[in-house]
Amino acid sequence: MENNIKLNLDYSKISNHEIMTYSEKVKKIHKDLNNKVDDKKYFTGWINWPEEYDKKEFEKIKKIANKVKKDSDVLIVIGIGGSYLGARAVIESLKYVTNKENSVEIIYVGNNLSANYINEIIDYVSDKEISINVISKSGKTTEPAIAFRIFRNLMENKYGIDGARKRIFVTTTKRKGALYKIAVQEKYVKLYIPENIGGRYSVLTSVGLLPMAVAGINIEDIMSGAKFAQEKYSDDNLKYNDCYKYAVARNILYERDKTIEIMGTYEPNLFYLIEWWKQLYGESEGKNYSGIFPSGAIYTTDLHSLGQYVQEGRRNIFETILNIKNTDSDIIINYDEENLDELNYIAGKTITYVKNKAMLGTIQAHVDGDVPNIIIDIDKINEFTIGHLLYFFEKACAMSGNLLGINPFDQPGVEKYKENMFNLLGKYE
Repeated sequence: MENNIKLNLDYSKISNHEIMTYSEKVKKIHKDLNNKVDDKKYFTGWINWPEEYDKKEFEKIKKIANKVKKDSDVLIVIGIGGSYLGARAVIESLKYVTNKENSVEIIYVGNNLSANYINEIIDYVSDKEISINVISKSGKTTEPAIAFRIFRNLMENKYGIDGARKRIFVTTTKRKGALYKIAVQEKYVKLYIPENIGGRYSVLTSVGLLPMAVAGINIEDIMSGAKFAQEKYSDDNLKYNDCYKYAVARNILYERDKTIEIMGTYEPNLFYLIEWWKQLYGESEGKNYSGIFPSGAIYTTDLHSLGQYVQEGRRNIFETILNIKNTDSDIIINYDEENLDELNYIAGKTITYVKNKAMLGTIQAHVDGDVPNIIIDIDKINEFTIGHLLYFFEKACAMSGNLLGINPFDQPGVEKYKENMFNLLGKYE
């Protein structure tokens, strides 16, 4: 079955008995989460979203995507954090399987304050047809707000005010916020972010779906995968719920002073999926001076930079490995008569065969070095499995945060740097 995702705890050094001691806690948290689904103040609307998403908005997304693909060479996505990471994670993960003839190049701005980066993007799109999707709940977050002001001006100079209006698409909250007011005033086409879904849980809403659709991704399959996961992980019985087992395993390791989790993969195109995961878990769990620190690695590349530390550094690390079992293409290593590189012992084998042996050897070495490994086996990367995986991590994060005793749906610490920055910039003078 090419759409299967399975948790493997064989290398985690955690017994099934230890996992099952959390059964009653898990049942209680599961019940509490579901009881809060319709309460907007808890930001749990994502739990039933794959089944109950706004179908009219979904069709609107597809129509906008078709227009952008017809009009533009490039879609500039303006956003930061959850406003762009989810879409980028999916687009990058599927870039080798997406229909290139049915896609537009996606470029991301508003996620940093680098003048060099912004000027490079301006130069790059100067001779291209462009559209913009600006994504923000408030419209006041500094990085995307600055970027939108700059690129809105660029669009109006390039196409005129009326022409720019037809190419700027706003994703924001309904009936409130600075960006909503701008969109109403300028008559921009609007998509809405559900009020009961927080930014880092919003990848399956219009926040993530419009850029995905413009990139040529089948968003219906994304939602089908997420709906499959919603049904699969709705069981409150820990024995049958791999999503909750992952959450419990993380907490058991945390109690053993394994305070850093490295999300690793042997597929470089999953880099931004790991970046999305880092934000999801970092903002959800890093509170009250506690929580597991989320890090990432692309193997085998990072075995030649981080490998020594993972093997013999401080023993406060565990790894979760995304193992993609089947790839869309492969390369057979040829036989060479001279064999100066001494590789003939693997002649006739494929790159994937070698990669799999490298992965197994690395897992064994790390586990022997007291770095427990959790393996998430994914049959194949496609829209369905990506949708499944996104929901898997969201649901596991909600459970894991509650097991830690914190609220996984707020991020009070993020506001502190903003206050300091505004004071230094003289905003309140």
